[in-house]
Amino acid sequence: MDGILHGAQAVQRRAMSKAITLLESTRADHRAQGDELLTALLPHTGQSFRLGISGVPGVGKSTFIEVLGLHLIGLGHRVAVLTIDPSSTVSGGSILGDKTRMEHLSMHEKAYIRPSPSSGTLGGVAEKTREAMLVCEAAGYDIVMVETVGVGQSEIAVAGMTDMFVLLQLPNAGDDLQAIKKGVMEIADLVVINKADIDPHAATRAEAQITSSLRLLSQHGNPERSLGHPRHAPAAGHGAVPAESEPAPVQADAAPWQPKVLQISALQGQGLQAFWAAVSQFRQLQTASGRLARRRERQALAWMWERIEAGLRHAFRQHPEVRALLPTLQADVAAGRIAASTAARNLLAAQENSRHTAIK
Repeated sequence: MDGILHGAQAVQRRAMSKAITLLESTRADHRAQGDELLTALLPHTGQSFRLGISGVPGVGKSTFIEVLGLHLIGLGHRVAVLTIDPSSTVSGGSILGDKTRMEHLSMHEKAYIRPSPSSGTLGGVAEKTREAMLVCEAAGYDIVMVETVGVGQSEIAVAGMTDMFVLLQLPNAGDDLQAIKKGVMEIADLVVINKADIDPHAATRAEAQITSSLRLLSQHGNPERSLGHPRHAPAAGHGAVPAESEPAPVQADAAPWQPKVLQISALQGQGLQAFWAAVSQFRQLQTASGRLARRRERQALAWMWERIEAGLRHAFRQHPEVRALLPTLQADVAAGRIAASTAARNLLAAQENSRHTAIK
């Protein structure tokens, strides 16, 4: 804890890495130590801006994050990046090669990059990404970015743990129907069309399609988004955003944020000022209206219930009567001698010490 809060650069990096490793551990004693450390660090968290960045594989997330991170460091920020790498369903391993992709950012003294395996967790993030974000915040990193696994349309977990959800898209990624499919598109706060320099006409066409789809999606939905993510107002047409990094102040009763669509080229470094101006505008607007605070409150409660469910699953698997009954029932289900739903009920009954005879 002292290294995270007060350590010099090398000491702090090592302390952060050890803390995140401790929080990711599945050992019972490590979990207890991790909970104690997290509770002690909690008063020092909450001052950063959490930015979730998602997109399909190959959209250029790592390149975009490196260029953006270096741009933000130039503006005086300290940047932490939590990258999630998909784990193999065959071997269980992960490459964890994002530091190689972010060569310049990873070596900068004001940046910290931590790759983590998804370890089978769905939603594009790792199980302990929230805990890792708090460690970075306690260490004084005022911008925390979460780069998800290359996601599809249903992997939206990152929106439930960040202040702003940015979706990266490619030109020529689909037709009008693809643009209005629900999922990540309807909860994006900002849609960025990367690699716009390759085909400017396709990028402009994609911008128009996505802008129209955001307007349509925002008109049909619940007043509040799930995962602690507030519902947007109807999207406005795309337009130029100011190049300055700090927009004009807004009043507390200002209108809700309207999702925007921007074109950038991360490789060429084009569009970063407009992107960060939009992010700064979003942050100031949501903070002044109180929506950002309410969003974090809902996310904290969702996090609690998520950990409860994970703890219940772990306790269920470790229950002695469940462990005794599980091999037989697994064999019966695999052989088709018992329905999976019946086996599940028997295992749940065993946990409650009211074990029933398996139906054959």
